[in-house]
Amino acid sequence: MPPLSRSNSCVDIDFTLRRKFKREAFRPLQRDVIVEALAGRDVFVQAATGFGKSLCFQLPAVIDHGITIVISPLLSLMTDQVNALRNSEIAAGSINGTTPYEERQRLLQDLATGHPLTRLLYVTPEQCATEGFRKHLRVVYEHQELARIAVDEAHCISEWGHDFRPSFKGLCFFRESFPNVPIICLTATATAQVRDDVVSTLKLDPSNLKVFTMTTSRKNLHYEVRYKSDEEDHYSDFLGWLRAVHRRRTENVERRAELESKNERVDNVSGIIYTIFRNDCEILAARLRSSGIGARPYHAGLSTEEKNDTLHRWIANVEGYDVIVATTAFGMGIDKEDVRFVVHWQLPKSFEGFYQEAGRAGRDGKASACIVYYSREDRDRTFNRMSKDTKENSNLATRVKSLQALVDYCENVDSCRHHSITKYFGEKEVPECNYACDWHKDAKSLRKQKANNLQSEEWVSTQRDLGRYNQGYEGYD
Repeated sequence: MPPLSRSNSCVDIDFTLRRKFKREAFRPLQRDVIVEALAGRDVFVQAATGFGKSLCFQLPAVIDHGITIVISPLLSLMTDQVNALRNSEIAAGSINGTTPYEERQRLLQDLATGHPLTRLLYVTPEQCATEGFRKHLRVVYEHQELARIAVDEAHCISEWGHDFRPSFKGLCFFRESFPNVPIICLTATATAQVRDDVVSTLKLDPSNLKVFTMTTSRKNLHYEVRYKSDEEDHYSDFLGWLRAVHRRRTENVERRAELESKNERVDNVSGIIYTIFRNDCEILAARLRSSGIGARPYHAGLSTEEKNDTLHRWIANVEGYDVIVATTAFGMGIDKEDVRFVVHWQLPKSFEGFYQEAGRAGRDGKASACIVYYSREDRDRTFNRMSKDTKENSNLATRVKSLQALVDYCENVDSCRHHSITKYFGEKEVPECNYACDWHKDAKSLRKQKANNLQSEEWVSTQRDLGRYNQGYEGYD
């Protein structure tokens, strides 16, 4: 079967951007990615959170003839993007475990015609594995109406990645069954090894593949590690920091006037605190509320209604919903531009996870803080949990390597945090920091804090031998 005609690729994409997406200009390299996609090439995009990766397949879907299938593991993101597209009068839908029966049937019947009216259909990888869904796609393909496959969060395909999901492995079906349909893969976190694995698994055509690897450095983010062994000191340190941020915000006359002119809250400093355990979410959120901070918990133990309500109120900057205290259940695809800080209360499980979660700060390009609270006791507890984790027992060596890289990042007091991040992801160019990390800001003070606040390796080793770090996985997410 001949490939779909790409005659529409000459359409003015800048006009489409303004008309359908109500934006005046592309972000750097967005236009280049879209041009390659419209030319019918396979495309791999690795770009930091906030780049606007979704537009790279949404805009071509509006221009190209046929339907674009978007594979995503994120139900909340599906809902948000489908609603946004429909608000822009773009025919979009999603099929997943929460889709009402009538809507599911309407979308499947649309596919069954072979000439679907839907331009973007969001589905889970599990849905792609069902024979019924594949049968519908074959009908669309036979009518030359299958325009493109978009794989969001593509790092989930690779067993070398920090968030491997076995269901993604089955996506090789697309190239095997529809060899002429271009595939675009998008991720914020992929080492060279992960990228190569994704390309191989999806059978992307090297001779027709365009790879865009943008820098992982984001100059508006201020990276910082705070060395704290005592939990009480940990809390008072954060509370003092946050109150200082509030104070600076309210004392800034120009900023106050700007917010008031937009009818926005002057007292709102939006942020995320990541914890490991659900119980920690509840306790910390309650404690912050008792200290006058509008904080709410978010974890897998809450009902879908509670989580959705909390998320929507937080995004809308409703009073009392300034800070989300969350586990990793508050995951990929969270889209809020004015997050001013992301704090990791304990050490994350992987370097990639840390980078992706920290990257939810400052999507509007304004200065934002990314803080990790680090102790050697917590380090050993994290390694111990990882070694005993039966839910994620594949590729232990890879996960240990990623965690060790994060430990090295936290222990480092001799170089720039931004440089440590770009180096991990294989970038050779040293990023410009401009005092956007604790080392550049005051290296001498950083070394002093580490020396004074971290327990010695000898003491930690003794505690380890006594079995003090054998905490399990109950309530872990």
